[in-house]
Formats: sequence, C-alpha cells, structure tokens
Amino acid sequence: MGMIGNLFAMLFGSGRNVLKETAEVFRPNAENDAQRNHTANAAIMAQFAAEFGYKGWFNQLVDGLNRLPRPMMAFGVIGLFVSAMFDPIWFAARMQGLVLVPDALWALLAII
Repeated sequence: MGMIGNLFAMLFGSGRNVLKETAEVFRPNAENDAQRNHTANAAIMAQFAAEFGYKGWFNQLVDGLNRLPRPMMAFGVIGLFVSAMFDPIWFAARMQGLVLVPDALWALLAII
C-alpha cells in the first residue's frame, strides 16, 4: 500500500478501532456505563429485598411504636394551644413552672 497506507495504519491502527479506544480515555463508553449502572442497581435492589423483605410480628410492633412519638407530640402541642385559649391563667402558671426548670435538665431532656 505504500507510504500513505502506512501513515493511516499508524494513525488509525491496523484492524482495531484506535479512535474509539482514544475517545474512551476521555469519555466513558455509554453502553458499558449503562450496563455497569444496571448491574449495580440490580445488586442494590437484591440487597434491599434481602434486608427488608420479610417482617415478623415483633418487627412490625416495634415499627408501629416508633411511629407514635411524633403524632403524639403534635397532638400535645395542639392541646397546649387549646388549653391556652380556654384557661390562660392555668396555662400561664404551667409555663411559669417550666421557666423554673434548670437549663441542665433541659439539656438532659434534649440528649435523651
């Protein structure tokens, strides 16, 4: 083939796709990247299914108990608002009592 053929073979490779291989150095192959992402997502979902697949009665009971504190605190705050509207003197006395609680006890409550 001559000199031009040898030059093209040197630049573009002889039989292999040198341009594709060079481009993959700077930008990953989209198909291979999608396959790796799919494999990783499938492994994540399999692990998730193995970990959270079956819940026994005790696990369900504890999950139910863990969901109670936030709604109970919200209803308690609503109850405080209602009590402040119906009997402000009683509410003010309770709030004055809370002011007398030392800061260390509030910090302990926050930690707990």
